[in-house]
Amino acid sequence: MSDYFGEKLNGIDYVQRTGVYAVIFNQSKDKLLAVRNGNGHYFLPGGGIEANESHQECLDRELIEETGYSVSIGNYIGNAKRYFLSSTNEPLLSDGHFYMCTLLEKINNKSEEDHEVVWLEIDEFEHLLFHDHHIWAVNKSIKM
Repeated sequence: MSDYFGEKLNGIDYVQRTGVYAVIFNQSKDKLLAVRNGNGHYFLPGGGIEANESHQECLDRELIEETGYSVSIGNYIGNAKRYFLSSTNEPLLSDGHFYMCTLLEKINNKSEEDHEVVWLEIDEFEHLLFHDHHIWAVNKSIKM
């Protein structure tokens, strides 16, 4: 069962994009790893599943692309979806699967130039994360 966020407008066909995202805290659990894109929006690291990719393969690839780090994937947090319009006004349904993860070693430099790794203070993520279902996942992981 998924939780839904955003408003589904009648008469609009939403393109569903399934993605996998990592919730990563620092060791003292007072900071959350996020990625800031070129538009200044903050997201959990992760992204869309490519053809025949498993959740693990997607997270491994996305984390290296966005942060340069490998990760250890832990507990599954859950699935949540959000209706929204993209920056190009494309109606999207983000179908997010969320996992607790731990940063491992730096593999290489991130390859997405417009993505910056940022550690958010735990009391500010709710105000900064762009997607409601990302906030849902962090709040759920804090309670785990």
